[in-house]
Amino acid sequence: MRAKTEEQIAAEEAWYETEKVWLVHKDGFSLASQLKSEELSLPEGKVRVKLDHDGAILDVDEDDVEKANAPSCDRLEDLASLVYLNESSVLHTLRQRYGASLLHTYAGPSLLVLSPRGAPAVYSEKVMHMFKGCRREDMAPHIYAVAQNAYRAMLMSRQDQSIILLGSSGSGKTTSCQHLVQYLATIAGTSGNKVFSVEKWQALYTLLEAFGNSPTILNGNATRFSQILSLDFDQAGQVASASIQTMLLEKLRVARRPAGEATFNIFYYLLACGDDTLRTELHLNHLAENSVFGIVPLAKPEEKQKAAQQFSKLQTAMKVLGISPDEQKACWFILAAIYHLGAAGATKEAAEAGHRQFARHEWAQKAAYLLGCSLEELSSAIFKHQHKGGTLQRSTSFRQGPEESSLGDGTGPKLSALECLEGMASGLYSELFTLLISLVNRALKSSQHSLCSMMIVDTPGFQNPEQGGSARGASFEELCHNYAQDRLQRLFHERTFVQELERYKEENVELAFDDLDPATDDSVAAVDQASHQSLVRSLARTDEARGLLWLLEEEALVPGATEDALLERLFSYYGPQEGDKKGPSPLLRSSKPHHFLLGHSHGTNWVEYNVAGWLSYTKQNPATQNAPRLLQDSQKKIISNLFLGRAGSTTVLSGSIAGLEGGSQLALRRATSMRKTFTTGMAAVKKKSLCIQVKLQVDALIDTIKKSKLHFVHCFLPVAEGWAGEPRSASSRRVSSSSELDLPSGDHCEAGLLQLDLPLLRAQLRGSRLLDAMRMYRQGYPDHMVFSEFRRRFDVLAPHLTKKHGRNYIVVDERRAVEELLESLDLEKSSCCMGLSRVFFRAGTLARLEEQRDEQTSRNLTLFQAACRGYLSRQHFKKRKIQDLAIRCVQKNIKKNKGVKDWPWWKLFTTVRPLIEVQLSEEQIRNKDEEIQQLRSKLEKVEKERNELRLNSDRLETRISELTSELTDERNTGESASQLLDAETAERLRAEKEMKELQTQYDALKKQMEVMEMEVIEARLIRAAEINGEVDDDAGGEWRLKYERAMREVDFTKKRLQQEFEDKLEVEQQNKRQLERRLGDLQADSDESQRALQQLKKKCQRLTAELQDTKLHLEGQQVRNHELEKKQRRFDSELSQAHDEAQREKLQREKLQREKDMLLAEAFSLKQQMEEKDMDIAGFTQKVVSLEAELQDISSQESKDEASLAKVKKQLRDLEAKVKDQEEELDEQAGTIQMLEQAKLRLEMEMERMRQTHSKEMESRDEEVEEARQSCQKKLKQMEVQLEEEYEDKQKVLRDKRELESKLTALSDQVNQRDFESEKRLRKDLKRTKALLADAQIMLDHLKNNAPSKREIAQLKNQLEESEFTCAAAVKARKAMEVEIEDLHLQIGDITKAKTALEEQLSRLQREKNEIQNRLEEDQEDMNELMKKHKAAVAQASRDLAQMNDLQAQLEEANKEKQELQEKLQALQSQVEFLEQSMVDKSLVSRQEAKIRELETRLEFERTQVKRLESLASRLKENMEKLTEERDQRIAAENREKEQNKRLQRQLRDTKEEMGELARKEAEASRKKHELEMDLGSLEAANQSLQADLKLAFKRIGDLQAAIEDEMESDENEDLINSEGDSDVDSELEDRVDGVKSWLSKNKGPSKAASDDGSLKSSSPTSYWKPLAPDRSDDEHDPLNSTSRPQYSHNYLSDSDTEARLTETNA
Repeated sequence: MRAKTEEQIAAEEAWYETEKVWLVHKDGFSLASQLKSEELSLPEGKVRVKLDHDGAILDVDEDDVEKANAPSCDRLEDLASLVYLNESSVLHTLRQRYGASLLHTYAGPSLLVLSPRGAPAVYSEKVMHMFKGCRREDMAPHIYAVAQNAYRAMLMSRQDQSIILLGSSGSGKTTSCQHLVQYLATIAGTSGNKVFSVEKWQALYTLLEAFGNSPTILNGNATRFSQILSLDFDQAGQVASASIQTMLLEKLRVARRPAGEATFNIFYYLLACGDDTLRTELHLNHLAENSVFGIVPLAKPEEKQKAAQQFSKLQTAMKVLGISPDEQKACWFILAAIYHLGAAGATKEAAEAGHRQFARHEWAQKAAYLLGCSLEELSSAIFKHQHKGGTLQRSTSFRQGPEESSLGDGTGPKLSALECLEGMASGLYSELFTLLISLVNRALKSSQHSLCSMMIVDTPGFQNPEQGGSARGASFEELCHNYAQDRLQRLFHERTFVQELERYKEENVELAFDDLDPATDDSVAAVDQASHQSLVRSLARTDEARGLLWLLEEEALVPGATEDALLERLFSYYGPQEGDKKGPSPLLRSSKPHHFLLGHSHGTNWVEYNVAGWLSYTKQNPATQNAPRLLQDSQKKIISNLFLGRAGSTTVLSGSIAGLEGGSQLALRRATSMRKTFTTGMAAVKKKSLCIQVKLQVDALIDTIKKSKLHFVHCFLPVAEGWAGEPRSASSRRVSSSSELDLPSGDHCEAGLLQLDLPLLRAQLRGSRLLDAMRMYRQGYPDHMVFSEFRRRFDVLAPHLTKKHGRNYIVVDERRAVEELLESLDLEKSSCCMGLSRVFFRAGTLARLEEQRDEQTSRNLTLFQAACRGYLSRQHFKKRKIQDLAIRCVQKNIKKNKGVKDWPWWKLFTTVRPLIEVQLSEEQIRNKDEEIQQLRSKLEKVEKERNELRLNSDRLETRISELTSELTDERNTGESASQLLDAETAERLRAEKEMKELQTQYDALKKQMEVMEMEVIEARLIRAAEINGEVDDDAGGEWRLKYERAMREVDFTKKRLQQEFEDKLEVEQQNKRQLERRLGDLQADSDESQRALQQLKKKCQRLTAELQDTKLHLEGQQVRNHELEKKQRRFDSELSQAHDEAQREKLQREKLQREKDMLLAEAFSLKQQMEEKDMDIAGFTQKVVSLEAELQDISSQESKDEASLAKVKKQLRDLEAKVKDQEEELDEQAGTIQMLEQAKLRLEMEMERMRQTHSKEMESRDEEVEEARQSCQKKLKQMEVQLEEEYEDKQKVLRDKRELESKLTALSDQVNQRDFESEKRLRKDLKRTKALLADAQIMLDHLKNNAPSKREIAQLKNQLEESEFTCAAAVKARKAMEVEIEDLHLQIGDITKAKTALEEQLSRLQREKNEIQNRLEEDQEDMNELMKKHKAAVAQASRDLAQMNDLQAQLEEANKEKQELQEKLQALQSQVEFLEQSMVDKSLVSRQEAKIRELETRLEFERTQVKRLESLASRLKENMEKLTEERDQRIAAENREKEQNKRLQRQLRDTKEEMGELARKEAEASRKKHELEMDLGSLEAANQSLQADLKLAFKRIGDLQAAIEDEMESDENEDLINSEGDSDVDSELEDRVDGVKSWLSKNKGPSKAASDDGSLKSSSPTSYWKPLAPDRSDDEHDPLNSTSRPQYSHNYLSDSDTEARLTETNA
């Protein structure tokens, strides 16, 4: 992972802060900046953006805005690695890469290729070798990378691979296929026989391009057939054999094609042939002026020349492929015959009265000659169709269709002469193309054993004439090609989505993919959906939905069927429900007749098809079937031999799939698979149908490649002229809702990037569903391995597990072993997932593991190679030792031979021995020759038998394969026949059942008809009797009356039924109109809800995608942090090791310092010894001088005798001996000095190394301190941010607490106020109740005298019910108060929780503060250690300076010694000269010279030592300066950290104060809560007492009411006594009753309002009893008051009692 620079990180942060977005519009998209919506008042769903290119500010929908990536993502190699994965970002990346000539881009596991305008220079052989042997992670996106990835996967897994090319016509699929095969042929190579090479592939491509390509409106060289190119590889990974299978050839293009398009290229090449001999032989010297097939030669000379060159190239290619000249000539004959048939033409049936024949017989004669038949035979094969019974066998009635029967008996619809001629031409070309594919496979096959294969699928792309600017409808062949592309797209969807989701479900891997839309295969179903009754042919049309191909076959069976009926049936199954309204259906009606629109690529590519003539195309053309027989019966042997050889191997696939002849085992397996597709179940019956053959061919293609691992390559068109991706009859679909914005999308883009058609590219991107595939690739786990395979492959990364269990250990619990392995690998948890039997990985994780495995394997191999080389070296050494011993032995023998070579007996032996051996050798040679001859004959015999057995084995294998295929075909045919028999049996049983039901109905109707006939006969007899008068008048009158009555009843019944029917009809019509209106409203509501749902769904998908992108980005950052943490841990371990090593080095340095001191002491002692020796040498030299003087004196005395001379010589010898002893002593001292100097040099080198390690340690420590400082700063920043967030949260909690406190105070005040008001009300109500009871007592007394009315009693009952209702309302209000109190309790609990959370947060902050203080203390300790080290380094530097001064003093002393030694040298030189003159031994001189040289070398060494010490001193000074600067920096950093710590302490102190204040407020709130609870308890007690009193009052009122009713019943029958004295009392009672009534009527309204309100003010039990003011004056004059008051006071509470009770309650 490449680390980003600070500039890049800053640029990305600035980019994301500006919130750059893409504004989508009809011309593409534009870069804009989204403005903040906080300060804007925009409607919901709208955002405001500012365009970057012109600064315009627009309000657009949210759906039209997509997030933009940073500029660093503009040219990413993999689109799945974009941070924000959306359409605009993908298109922008593609546009940037296309502008930079980067045509290939990874799209997750697939490759996306933009078709280049010209041939780029990125497909050279040099580029091929750049991709050889690479992994996918190491390769840039390229078509060669796909081939290399598939080839590598094939070699590793030994599994078949397939590469599938998808895209529109002209997008470069065939070119990419050519590059793929060329890469595989170049890199993989081929075996020794060169079965498949680059030269052969180019020849094959040339052949296929000539015979299978033609110019179209979309592509100048379009492929008109589908192909599967298979390369079989052996064990070594080389191409062992190859084969090609073709299908869906547009054979009708030879005779008929769309307007403005041409036929196959081979005809133009042949007509431009420059070989005159061949042209004469083909009768092409004189070309026809016109042709019914439209085959005309090229007009331009340059085109003719180019076509002639292509024809020569084609002949060379056919020669390379092993096609002989005779076989080539046969091909040219057939092509020329097709051309002459077009020139011959056919007569119109109207002119010849139905007689079909050629229009120009001379051209037909040429065609017959080239085909090797007579004109009559050719005419009979084309126009006269005699059906032979042996060619078409019919086993059952339903296997023979009406079209086959019509061809047999001649009663069906007849074909025109031109259609017959076109059928013959298409049949001839189809047979020729199949023959060429067989010849190509013959050249590519091999008998070598192949292990696995690579298949490359190339099909014609999506065909849309409107895309090429043409107004015509698409043809049936283009429908077939589009259908094949849709099937391949569905295969991509199954492999990418369905199988992955099923695998996750099976393995219990939890993943959410809610933003992925389910795939719709409506376009595929509209073409090939089969019915359950497809095995049975019948003319009955069922209501079961089926595809277009099945409808075509059914309509072809129906006599008089038309294309309109076909379209009506098709639209009834798949069309929109209401008119032309665009719905989810894949079909749309067109404004043109016989046209319809079909939406391919999930509705992004609408193609208009013209069905005119499709029914006639689907019918069998007998001329096409006669073409193979005509070629087999040809008189030209070169033609008949080719096609007769193929006649024996003709299978049911002839005419459908070509190239099933294969030599290898894999080719036979593929051919068997395709045959099985054509012979299983429904295919066995429908294989002769031309429509169903299309589906079967595509099924065979899909089934063949489904068994392999698939690699998809999506080829996109960058630009297309006249493209329109929407149906013209429907309203043009917008890319977004802001498409009406006319934004100049191109004026702000680069000029080189304006080549892309963005709407076209967007439609292709949506149709391929690559965005969903990339989201699936990013969010899911695309890489997975079985537990055992993963463990075996990656256990090399965990050697401790391998050592623990052993290399070949057997694991019982694979899951546990894999978990241990993953733990040891230390992967991020989100990057892998364990299933039930597999381990899943995120994209890129397995690649990183592979890279680690490769590195570990390379290390292991390096160690293994080292061990092997060591072993080989040891073996070589042993061999050399043996060779040395042998050489010594040979040398010894040679020496012995030299000793005996002159011995006579040896000569005799050497002379006789060869003669004996010659005789023996001759006999042995003769015996060996005889043995060789015998063995040779046996070998030849065995070879012959082996070849025969091989041939027999090959024949038997081919025979076995043929028999196996035939047996399979027969078995499948038998199965299909049994299925058909079962279906026919079921059909027959159903028909019998229906027959029985019809028979019963027939019997019932027959009986009913007999009854009716009897009645008619009776009526006729009665009529006749009336006329003839044979019946009595009475009987006649009776019958007449019965008849008239029956007629009247019938008429009445008819009228009644008619009236009922009309009424029902009118009601139904009204209901229908209402339902229609309701349905319209519901439909409008449904449409509106659907639109809203779609908008919400799009918004949800967009937000989900953005959320997933953010989540994936977060996971990527987590993985990166995990990797950094791993590196940090590794660095920490290395740092600790370095610390340990530095400690060891320090101890070693101290030890060496002690040894150095000891050695210096020894050197000083030795130096003193040297000085003593020098003094001895000086004494000896003085002695030598004196001796020399004496010698001179002695030599001057010539008269001395010999005795004195001998004495002198003896003295001289003594002196020489002494000199030798001294020299030996000097040598010993010199050796000692040299050893000391070496020790000194070693110590100095060790000191230098220690200084370097110390400097490195200081640098690493500095880096560590800097990193620690940065980390502390980052943590301090994080702490500041957290403190700010905590402060904000605390302020928010305080605000909430204040609000709750204010609510509590308000509620408490309200409760108190309510309690006081309720108390006052209760007192008033009690007084009113007393007064009312008094009035009731008076009324009771009055009622005893005067019988009351029932109305008043009812009013009293109502009043009681209202009082009960009021009581219930009061209970309900009490419950509401209790709920409010519970809410208050909950709020107080929330406040308590918030307080605890704040306390926890405060404690956490305190802990973090302590941690930071600990870290600061540790940093301070590290700083102190560094300062100590710095001081030690300074002391060391001072010591080094002192040592340098000592060394300089020693150097001066050495210079002095040098001068002294030079003086001594001069003296010794003079002495040497003297000794030479005096004939003394020269050994002393040589030793002196050696000493001189040694002293000179010591002098040079001292000079170098001085220079080195000077440089060391300069470096130490520099280090001192650096250390001083770093010390100042660290002191400043420490001061900053102290200030930061102080600021944090202040913040913590403020936080503590705020927490204390919060605690005080909480205590006050708890106190208020306690007071409220006390008040609430007192209120509840008062409420209970009041309720008890109220119940007692209600009970007494009920007793009073019962007593009143008893009195009314007892006094009901008594007479009222009216007296004069009681009139005043009665009037007074009546007045009081009227007052009560008026009071009741007044209080009905307030009571109802109070019951509806339900509030506390109107819910007290006595609030409804309004005070009835008694007239005190009346009381004084009332004689009954004196009697009634005591009774009232006796029964009810007084006012004083009530007031006392209320005061107690309040207390």
